[in-house]
Amino acid sequence: MVTPLTITVPASTANIGPGFDSAGMALSRYLTLHVKEHSQWIFEHRSIHLPEAPAACEHLIYQIAERTAKQYGAVLPSCKVVVESEIPLTRGLGSSASAVIAGIELANQLCSLSLSQSEKLDCASDFEGHPDNVAAALLGGLVISAPSSEGKIEFFQKKDDNLEIIVYIPNFELKTEAARKVLPDVYSRNDAAVASAIGNVMFAALIAGDYELAGRMMERDLFHEPHRASLIPNYVNIRREARNFGAYGTVISGAGPTMMSLVPKGNGEKIAALLQEQLPDYEVEVLAMDLHGLRVESIVQL
Repeated sequence: MVTPLTITVPASTANIGPGFDSAGMALSRYLTLHVKEHSQWIFEHRSIHLPEAPAACEHLIYQIAERTAKQYGAVLPSCKVVVESEIPLTRGLGSSASAVIAGIELANQLCSLSLSQSEKLDCASDFEGHPDNVAAALLGGLVISAPSSEGKIEFFQKKDDNLEIIVYIPNFELKTEAARKVLPDVYSRNDAAVASAIGNVMFAALIAGDYELAGRMMERDLFHEPHRASLIPNYVNIRREARNFGAYGTVISGAGPTMMSLVPKGNGEKIAALLQEQLPDYEVEVLAMDLHGLRVESIVQL
């Protein structure tokens, strides 16, 4: 007998400038699954951000759940899953990472796997190929992560409610594959050393709460932003105007096309309103850092 439950996973932004494929931050938009036992697997979508639900066997969340269950020698009981989402697809806000975390947790709950956070993160990183978005979506806060030589994911987490995040969401998509194709295959030793130094200073400043320094270093990334900037309309204008209005720093969110700014707490709405006037075709919204990550609630039926 499956107890009805709700699984909630936050959106995320990755890279944060120089933290390429290693840094992520959970954001206050959410993917939510309402799960209850059913005679067969059915997915129902209730969101303007989602297409019509495919057959269960073709649904990413089901596929991840089934793979997870098989990995631990379990069989999924059939359920109906109602999916609600505030996360637009292929916009650089971690929609696939949220789905991966949701699928792993779906298997964890339905099959009573009792997976640890580390086990979930290892599974998610294996599915996604890198840990940046999935670590943030799972754990919440700012997460910096790296694979170890043993194949496990090591991570550092900071939760910070002293910042606001403005996202600039355009009305077009950018596939991650296209954004990766413009990146160089190799970096020179000098370029890699300088880019790593920028990232080191940026994260040290962010962790220490020196947001002015962190913001300056965010905008000096050499790993991916210079190569992707041409794919992002208004890239230069958004960075310039956001800083003029008081943002600490502005970068591409994940692979784009969304951009995001870190701004002083309490100033987000003012800055967002000024940018919205200049970007009428964008959705400009103030978000917070989600501090909880994955959440599960069992629904008690009376």
